[in-house]
Amino acid sequence: MLADSAGLFGWLSGQLLLAAAWLQWFVLLHEAGHHTLFANRSLNTLCGHLSGFMSGFPFLSWRLIHYRHHKWTGWQDLDATTASLVPRPIGEVERILIDFCWRCWVPLFALVYRFNNYWNYPRLKHYLPAKSYRKKVLLNILASSAAYLVLIYAVGLSTLVGLTWLSVLISLVIQEIILLSQHTHIPAGNSGGAAVQPVAAIDQEKYTRSLRMPEWAARYLLMNFNLHELHHMFVRIPGYALHKISRRTMNEVDWLQWTLESRRMAGTAFLFSNRDQMGVPL
Repeated sequence: MLADSAGLFGWLSGQLLLAAAWLQWFVLLHEAGHHTLFANRSLNTLCGHLSGFMSGFPFLSWRLIHYRHHKWTGWQDLDATTASLVPRPIGEVERILIDFCWRCWVPLFALVYRFNNYWNYPRLKHYLPAKSYRKKVLLNILASSAAYLVLIYAVGLSTLVGLTWLSVLISLVIQEIILLSQHTHIPAGNSGGAAVQPVAAIDQEKYTRSLRMPEWAARYLLMNFNLHELHHMFVRIPGYALHKISRRTMNEVDWLQWTLESRRMAGTAFLFSNRDQMGVPL
């Protein structure tokens, strides 16, 4: 096993391959959650639980929150994945932490995104009107936690960390780039508690962003997960088929240009404001 290699080259090669694998498990989770990975619904659910475990997400809470994300895209405070980024007063300690992590490429957002949106059961309860589904989500979280504890016990914490720490870090950094590219810093509405209507899927293009990437990375590593505008507009089309839609979207940007320009901003400015306010066409 390369990740267990005593040589530096072998170990680094193993870490890079594992990082690509963690990233692909996350993409498979996304497809399975939409029931677009297989024609059979049960196979999607089975793969969803497996890919969720491999990528660090309980599948049931992922499916719930991601469904709500698509329903309320365009309304920042109603979309569970963006509600925490609604502009608000930021304490000095929080500002220093966010800006430091952003400038130093510490994937703080990727971790907060995971735990706050999919593992934080007290917060999840707010989005779970049915008590029966609350129990299922809680059991899924507990079962996933137990499975990780069994893995740690079987392999050993120090061994597991030694085998995977760099690959997990690389994967989280890449996931953070992709996740933040999709909706952050794009102007969106805030309901302020008023009764509003969801934005139709075909009209969600202006609230999301796509990254233009090399074809090998887009199609074979990410299964077109970078084509996020098309995904929102045509949500029933499998991600791996989105490249067949010959349509240039309004917010598509080169991945490297977007990554470098966004990192030039302070993290708090990027996360809690938008391009109209900052005058930066990101």
